[in-house]
Amino acid sequence: MLSRVAENVYWLARYLERAENSARLINVNSNLLLDLPPEYRPGWLALIDITGSRELFDQREKRVEERDIANFLIADLDNPGSILASIRSARENARTLRDVLPNEVWEHLNELFMEIKEELPAALGKRTRFPFLRRIIRAMQTLTGEFEGTMSRNDAFTIMTLGRNLERADMTSRIIDVRSAQHLSADAPGFGPFDTIQWLNLLKSLSGDQMYRLSERTRVSRSAVLEFVLRDRHFPRACLFCLREAEHSLLALPRSAGVLGVLEGTCGFLADAQLVTLDQPGLHEFIDRLQLHINAVHQGVAQTYFPPRAAASTQSQVQFLSDERQTMPLFSDAPTA
Repeated sequence: MLSRVAENVYWLARYLERAENSARLINVNSNLLLDLPPEYRPGWLALIDITGSRELFDQREKRVEERDIANFLIADLDNPGSILASIRSARENARTLRDVLPNEVWEHLNELFMEIKEELPAALGKRTRFPFLRRIIRAMQTLTGEFEGTMSRNDAFTIMTLGRNLERADMTSRIIDVRSAQHLSADAPGFGPFDTIQWLNLLKSLSGDQMYRLSERTRVSRSAVLEFVLRDRHFPRACLFCLREAEHSLLALPRSAGVLGVLEGTCGFLADAQLVTLDQPGLHEFIDRLQLHINAVHQGVAQTYFPPRAAASTQSQVQFLSDERQTMPLFSDAPTA
């Protein structure tokens, strides 16, 4: 398979997964605003920082208000990380891959982009936003099911699965970061009664509340939820599960030994973390470092399988990585750009 095709297939999967999880990210923040009293609400600006788009947002001179931030994250085509821009990028990648992908997938994605674009003006209000985002989530899940049910298990499918799981691991960590962004501990004055509600909302944003109860068979608590969404080996949106699925994909690809070494370091970093000892600022820092580890795996994939320009700098596709996070120290085995 040509390296250009490999890159486009990989990013097609990442863009689709990003659109779905961005919708989940916005929903969990909306739920936090509904459930928390005013003094504990994280607001909307935290989402700009979590998606690594603060500089672009500031350049646009938008107001730090719910409607402007929601529009920036959902519908702004000039923001390459918005939901609509992600779906558009997925559509453009799919258009170049029509001889590789099932026809049904291309037709569905093309129709979906046009329909969503038409519905946007009526879907950004507070009352209409949730059902619109829920439709995005279900549409992305339908596309994933179409890939699973109609695409041959060839190298293109393997690289697509690799991209999907790396993006999912990264975006799950960002959804967790919404909860840690407020830097409040559970013993903050008056916060205790709301703590369980927030962790339950996080589980619901990942469609994991029922699976959590089946797996943990205990009440919702901070430590148990973090263990579940970060390190559960059976829940498909847990970070460690996604990284192990990425490992299976890499084992099926040639020349993957170097990337597998970086991935093993990422899994080790996640597995060794003492989650129960992390306060909210510590959790925020841990998530930042985890995202750096995941990005290091991506860089290894780009260097190994994509055209040389992509390995040097991923300018042809869009990553989530803020300048602040780039300055944080990587672990010793991270590949150099």
